[in-house]
Amino acid sequence: MPLSTIAPESIIYTDMDGTLLDHDTYSIDPAKALLEKLQVNGIPVIPNTSKTFAELLSLRKKHNLTGPFIVENGAAVYIPHGFLPKKPAGALWSDGYWCKSFSSSRSHWLQLVEGMSKRFNGKYVGFSKMSLDDIADATGLALDDAKLSSQRQYGEPVLFTGNDEEKADFISGLKIRGATILEGGRFIHVCGNVNKGMAMNWLTDIVKSQFNLPASPRKIALGDSGNDIAMLQEADIGIRIRTHVKPPPDIPNAKGEIITSTKVGPEGWSETLSTLFTFS
Repeated sequence: MPLSTIAPESIIYTDMDGTLLDHDTYSIDPAKALLEKLQVNGIPVIPNTSKTFAELLSLRKKHNLTGPFIVENGAAVYIPHGFLPKKPAGALWSDGYWCKSFSSSRSHWLQLVEGMSKRFNGKYVGFSKMSLDDIADATGLALDDAKLSSQRQYGEPVLFTGNDEEKADFISGLKIRGATILEGGRFIHVCGNVNKGMAMNWLTDIVKSQFNLPASPRKIALGDSGNDIAMLQEADIGIRIRTHVKPPPDIPNAKGEIITSTKVGPEGWSETLSTLFTFS
């Protein structure tokens, strides 16, 4: 979706699992019709997800998402050639995209996770130590999708199997060592001081700057988990999507309006967004 001649009035930033994709089946079907209308009307729909670059390449092709995407909980923004009039400030050309990264590489965070093994031996396992079968079982992904999910670049998902008190101590220990912890639907994500809100703001500011807009495009964000809080806080309209597995996250100090869906997953995605746009 090139923006090289027309700047959007709104940009939609969406979580994937449990939001645009069904939590259990990963289906997008209930949101497909609205997604197509948004695309036809030039409104960018930008995945802002814990998923990897490799996963997003596959999902973008499958669902005809042609714009930028944000990976690994805000660790990096990828922008396809032609989406903007010129190179984004601070970005590097990588794998066919302009890439702006905000985090150290995965190897740094693996060292921190390994450093917790003596105290919490047998109580956790990271993606790097899991087989593809194990990742598939833990995530519900098919093996091919589990392979894509394993290709982390900026952080390490950890499956913690101890009790809640041990989990709190584990997280505290990682934070002392300089890690930021984001709790998603199934995993603890060990990463740098990044979040979806920061990456969303960076990309929105780039659009505003390159098109010399008097005001930023309206930021609409949708998510269902704790790792979506920063994105929902920073949005002009933050939409909490209900799921069957947990209550919607609390959004303290929100800068804009907060809406909560009544339906779950992609049905809630379509339900809430359809109230914000009128198409002929």
